[in-house]
Amino acid sequence: MLSAAVLSGCQVEATGDRLTVASAGRVTSLDPAQASTVSAIQLLSALGDPLYSLTRSGALEPRLASGPPSVSADGRTVTIPLRTDVLFHDGSRFDAEAMAFSLRRFLDIGTLSYVVGGRIADIEATAPHELTLKLSRASTSLNGLLTAINLTPISPSAYRNHQTRFLHDGFIGTGPYKLVRFRDDQQRLVPFEGYWGEAPKNQGLDLITLSNSTALFGALRSGEVDVLMSGSIDEDQRHTLHEMAGEGRLREGVGPAMEIGYITLLSNAPPLQNPQLRQAIALSLNRDEVSERVSYGLRAPLRSLIPPSLRMTPTDSWPSHAPDQARSLFREAGYCDGRTLELPLTFRSNVPADKLLALTWQAQIKRDLSDCLVLDLDGVESTTVYQQLGQGAFKAVMLDWRGTYPDPEAYLTPLLSCIDADGAVCRSGEAAISGSFWSAPDLQNTLLTSDNQRGVERDRTLQTLENISAKGAAYIPVWLESPRAWSQRSVSEPEFDGSGHLRLDRLRRRQP
Repeated sequence: MLSAAVLSGCQVEATGDRLTVASAGRVTSLDPAQASTVSAIQLLSALGDPLYSLTRSGALEPRLASGPPSVSADGRTVTIPLRTDVLFHDGSRFDAEAMAFSLRRFLDIGTLSYVVGGRIADIEATAPHELTLKLSRASTSLNGLLTAINLTPISPSAYRNHQTRFLHDGFIGTGPYKLVRFRDDQQRLVPFEGYWGEAPKNQGLDLITLSNSTALFGALRSGEVDVLMSGSIDEDQRHTLHEMAGEGRLREGVGPAMEIGYITLLSNAPPLQNPQLRQAIALSLNRDEVSERVSYGLRAPLRSLIPPSLRMTPTDSWPSHAPDQARSLFREAGYCDGRTLELPLTFRSNVPADKLLALTWQAQIKRDLSDCLVLDLDGVESTTVYQQLGQGAFKAVMLDWRGTYPDPEAYLTPLLSCIDADGAVCRSGEAAISGSFWSAPDLQNTLLTSDNQRGVERDRTLQTLENISAKGAAYIPVWLESPRAWSQRSVSEPEFDGSGHLRLDRLRRRQP
């Protein structure tokens, strides 16, 4: 029994081959049309199946699809064959009509518009187990989109009364587990006996949320939990667990590096409407020093908005640390020599790495550019940050992002897409929602062009987008993070799929 002090009220009985998995992220909604947090998507990946998944080598692997998608010569019609042996958790059958119901519902009420990006114009069940998608435009990133767990099917019979509204506290899908208990801080999963694929290696899971990093760290070290996911663990403790795994006292699993950490600058209001100032601020950041001091090198320095593994020829588009060049730009903008730019920097108070990054950067600027720039730090809880981001509430704010699926488009569109731009200002679109309100002439057309290209041609266009974004300096990439999980020696080593989800179904208790 886990201690009440650690669980803050959660009581979980660890019996037999049931495993307890801990993290810091509460799950407020399990509706795939709304779920957006890492914790919610991780849970959905155990309760539902995508049409396809990605292997660690990046290959497309059919899941609910029975074979690869067939694409018409113009790239506008996609036909997907579906499995015939799949059941939902309520016993109803999965077929093309059920898949079409789920996709239409997502398009009708989904709050995650960037996932589809207006690409799907029509959905049709052209045969009992054949789904046809009509696209508004050809899309290179379609394969990645078809792996998105947000597009997992849900049972039409179970969601009959929720076609136009969200179901937050339940889920009826096709995955290897079914949900038998839900609270935002605790979920109980049991293997789904009617699952079409390989059965889970364990007899069920209790996913729990602990109140803080110290509680998480202590619960793993004391053996009160079987597995710990790395999100929201203090950097010192993360490093300690990494070293313990290296010494053989724990098992560590590392997933693909898909999460970027970055800083958003408000570009449509004084003083940062001046691109020179934004460029100077970007030059003031020493990523190598930040990576080492904050994460002991576990987070790699990043000078791109796209994870390097998703580019054919990854390059560093953002400039490296250059305080002398930054001072020159500050002076051209009228600062230094008696006039100092005071910039409020907001960090998420409940994300441990944010505060350390903010303090490290603040110290760098005090050392290198104190006559030109001062950072005023302000910690705000992450939920409040996300609610106010699109209101232009933050001059500079620290954020992170993991694409909904592994493709460059899933990183660039949520930050750069703009449906109403006036020169360098985005009035409406994802760039406004993201809090930068930044755009550039022809940026949106270039973004769409990149999603209609392949190979070297696409890679060149992606580089153009990165160069334009680096010059605009409304976003400052900081680091790249790989998801990690640690397990007790009595449990198998954690494994991740190609999208960075922990394979909960592969966890098993090892024989002594």
